[in-house]
Amino acid sequence: MDWVTFRAVLRWDVPIAAACCRVENSRRFGISSTAECSSCCVPFPFLFLLQKMTHETTTLISLKEAMKRVDNKLRALDTQFKELDVTKDNLTLRFEHHSKTLASQAAQDEIWTAALALGFTSMELNILYSYVIEVLICLHTRMLQKLPDLVRSLPTLASVLRRKAKNKHVRLVWESVLQEYGLQERDVSALCTFFIVHGNKGEHYAAKVRRMYIKDVSFMITNMVKNQALQDGLLRAVQIIEKGKQAQDPENSRAPLKELMPPVKD
Repeated sequence: MDWVTFRAVLRWDVPIAAACCRVENSRRFGISSTAECSSCCVPFPFLFLLQKMTHETTTLISLKEAMKRVDNKLRALDTQFKELDVTKDNLTLRFEHHSKTLASQAAQDEIWTAALALGFTSMELNILYSYVIEVLICLHTRMLQKLPDLVRSLPTLASVLRRKAKNKHVRLVWESVLQEYGLQERDVSALCTFFIVHGNKGEHYAAKVRRMYIKDVSFMITNMVKNQALQDGLLRAVQIIEKGKQAQDPENSRAPLKELMPPVKD
């Protein structure tokens, strides 16, 4: 097939293609160029349609493959975005936890600074120490009453504080005891800080002796203690002792006081 015939096929120009075919046949077999050659002319449209369909099929397959590749890339990107979201959430949680830890440490540092800088006299510190130690002993005694099977393994309040961080049951009992006394964790933290700072020199004064020296301890705390957390903890300790909010069995709570507290000096 020469170039003219090929162009006729591409342009769907069947008459031109038929004429070219007749000329070619007349040259090859000596047939008049006016003779019809229907057998040669009919295949041209069909051949073109077949070629066009083949081309369209190939194009469609290529398009489907391209769409599949795009879909795979989109799925990969979606997976990556989900992984990034999970990483972001984890980092956010870690950052929030770290921020809370830093804030708690900063608040604790302020309590330590305030406890060290208290401008009380020795007598006033001993009176505050008396309230603090009585509340701490009340908390420890109440914990032992609720956990009789752990009496030997919880000899001190410090052991209770350590155990509650690892034992869920102890932690739940501890929270219930705090609720009974109307205390919060930060109150106990403030009282423990005061005890650590002043406990080595502190002396316990009985209730009668305390009332002899100072009539209104709450007023003294409000005026002298500037740190809010430490002030709240000391005020709660005074309130608990003054209102008799100790353990349910007062007789059992007196024995530790006699054993652990030094006698009142004349």
